[in-house]
Amino acid sequence: MAKQVVVKIDYLIEKYEVKSLRKLAEMCDIRHAALSELKTGKRRNINFGHIERIAETFGIEDIKEIIEIIDID
Repeated sequence: MAKQVVVKIDYLIEKYEVKSLRKLAEMCDIRHAALSELKTGKRRNINFGHIERIAETFGIEDIKEIIEIIDID
C-alpha cells in the first residue's frame, strides 16, 4: 500500500478558527494558490518553508499537527 503526506489545511482552519483559506494565507504569508493546491492535493511537493511559517504563526511545536501520512490505493 502506498503512502502520501498531506498538509492538514482544513484541520488548521478549524482548530485556530481562521475564517478562510485566504485569511490563513495572509496570516502565514503564503500564496493563497499554494495553500489551495495543498488542500486539494494538486500540489505534491511540500515546501518546508511553508510548514515553518504555519508553525510560527500558530505556535505549533509538533509537526504532526500540520502534516500526516495517509494510506492511498
